[in-house]
Amino acid sequence: MLLEGGGFLLGLTLLLVGADRTVDAAAELALYYGLSTFFIGVTIVSIGTSIPEMTTSIYAALYSAGDLLVGNIVGSETAQITLAIGVVALIARIEAERKNVLVYGGAMVLAMIIMILVLEDGEIIRSEGFLMMIAYVAFIHDLYSHEGGEEVTTEVVEERAPPRKAVPWIVAGIALVVVGGHLMVTNGVAIARLIGIPEFLVGLLTGLGTTTPEIAVAGLAAKRGDAGISVGSLLGSNITDPVFSLGIGALVADVAVTSPQAVFVSTGYMLFVSLVVLGVMYWRRGIGRRGAVVCVLLYLPSFVLF
Repeated sequence: MLLEGGGFLLGLTLLLVGADRTVDAAAELALYYGLSTFFIGVTIVSIGTSIPEMTTSIYAALYSAGDLLVGNIVGSETAQITLAIGVVALIARIEAERKNVLVYGGAMVLAMIIMILVLEDGEIIRSEGFLMMIAYVAFIHDLYSHEGGEEVTTEVVEERAPPRKAVPWIVAGIALVVVGGHLMVTNGVAIARLIGIPEFLVGLLTGLGTTTPEIAVAGLAAKRGDAGISVGSLLGSNITDPVFSLGIGALVADVAVTSPQAVFVSTGYMLFVSLVVLGVMYWRRGIGRRGAVVCVLLYLPSFVLF
């Protein structure tokens, strides 16, 4: 049991460190070649920050761990829209333009609805996974008509980096992601079977783990007075995970869950809290500290509603 637990934590650490280095280096290399910060923000950064979830999805699909796969996405989504937003707002009030709430929030809700609909029968087949990824590409195309990518990029890119400096970090980061994802998923499944807890619960905990770095980054950004930037990044990631990260797993192998009803309850709660937080953000043009406490409290029931 200790061996599996250690392997799980080691895998999670390698996965997060590798993803962080890969995104940083790729974004800096893209800036070096003259790509706009907006384009980098809505492609490399928005997709790259979800590398942990995508990697978990691929390995979970390969090992037929559909419950862990879906649990990871639901856990990550719920943690970001409640716990992460709450942490940011506790540090500094979140100021949000209603237009941005409608654009990012509307796309996020639509992505969640697509996820719930495809999981209704307890299975996601390859064709559905492909269509989910196409839906995400359509969102990227639509986002190009709005502002937002540039401010998301400033959170990641510190400087331009030439290929000789960036490429080794990209290769090393991908290697860490591959090894870390394998260790985390295999040991996570082993822990669930040894203790006798649902793999879906392990997935929820994994979702919290993969979201922790984003919460930390968001908190630091808020402390520097960049709360608006951190919120844009969080909402962008919440659009990627339900369709792209889940869809890429289904492309590898059909994804099946053992209890569609339990998944429906958890995903329904995920959608409910998202609507509540977005509603407050739109109505109050942001979230203050009282709203932050509510956001954090809304996260707690996610571990019992499955």
